[in-house]
Amino acid sequence: MTDTKETAARARKKQSAFAALEIDTRLLGMIGAFIAVCLVFNILTEGRFLTPRNVFNLTIQTVSVAIMATGMVFVIVTRHIDLSVGALLATCSAVMAMTQTMVVPEWLGLGLGHPLTAPIAIAVGCVAGMAIGAFHGWLIGYLTIPAFIVTLGGLLVWRNVAWHLTSGQTIGPLDETFQLFGGINGTLGETWSWIFGIVAVLAAWFGLFTARRSKIRHEFKVKPIWAELVLGGLIASAILGFVSLLTAYEIPTRRLERIFEAAGQVMPEGHTQGYGVPISVLVLIVVAIIMTIVAQRTRLGRYIFATGGNPDAAALAGINTRMLTVKVFMIMGLLCAISAVVASARQTFHSNDIGTLDELRVIAAAVIGGTALAGGSGTIYGAILGALIMQSLQSGMAMVGVDAPYQNIVVGMVLVLAVFVDILYRRRTGD
Repeated sequence: MTDTKETAARARKKQSAFAALEIDTRLLGMIGAFIAVCLVFNILTEGRFLTPRNVFNLTIQTVSVAIMATGMVFVIVTRHIDLSVGALLATCSAVMAMTQTMVVPEWLGLGLGHPLTAPIAIAVGCVAGMAIGAFHGWLIGYLTIPAFIVTLGGLLVWRNVAWHLTSGQTIGPLDETFQLFGGINGTLGETWSWIFGIVAVLAAWFGLFTARRSKIRHEFKVKPIWAELVLGGLIASAILGFVSLLTAYEIPTRRLERIFEAAGQVMPEGHTQGYGVPISVLVLIVVAIIMTIVAQRTRLGRYIFATGGNPDAAALAGINTRMLTVKVFMIMGLLCAISAVVASARQTFHSNDIGTLDELRVIAAAVIGGTALAGGSGTIYGAILGALIMQSLQSGMAMVGVDAPYQNIVVGMVLVLAVFVDILYRRRTGD
């Protein structure tokens, strides 16, 4: 009897210790699933899955879908859907490629390599993405055409607009400055990557400190000091471990020699250098921070979640839900353009099949990340983690020799399972 009481007491102590960390159980579950996927594929590939090279490639492959997934959170939260994101990415990519190779040289006399070529192309692409997104939002919000129909039509229209703009041809190579946003052609290098890692850790600790101080100021319950230290340690370990893996991926010797030759230098014998953190990852981090601030700290974010929770009540409360729909799809269009920069820069050219099936990957990433299809709830970090889980599955299956059709079957099954688990979770928690 005494042993039973002691066991129960230890269990309660462990539970209370875990509760003190105040970690979202859904987030913990997704992290656990991601770790499990990585470990399983690392065993199946005999240790090749978690090598610095594969982690680097996995990271840059995830960025494009993850950026769009952050916008899809807002779309789904407001009880809509966007099936056109892959086609819109292709159109924005075509617009930027044509701007670099034809419009800017012919109209402004600026060729590839000019400092203004890439910024002009990116600006034009972003304006195009926002305009198309706003048009979708107007059709949905003001003409009350269902989002499914509007964006399904957009999938067909914009994919073929992209083909028409380029006459079905591959456009490239793209501007070298533009290619920096693709990943392997643009990284911070070892030194700046470690500087970035340290700054990121300090910023995370500062965020924890200010959040705690704010809770104390407003007389809210705060975590024990030990819980704050443990959480801070976990965050620092994750950030610095990630940076360590990326800097451990060394630039091939021949490529390094060409870099030294381009700079008019001779590479020292035995010299090695790591890639470091890709610039595309920095773009994703900036997007994630901005989208999180919009979701949690702005009136627009509150309106988005209020409308998703109860559209009728939101309209009665004075929220212009029609204009809100336009804004949400405009944001989605902008993020498609940013993703187009990353995707085409990674390829170093624009191709007709760029963004194919991305709409399904983006929706799946948002849903796997915990965004409710019924609307009203979802997180930016969840969508990014969902994109990482999906890309890990596909990358791992490719490494073990699973054919593409079977990869899609597995991803589809995982998507259905994720929705089922989400339904069970909401029933249990009463969300």
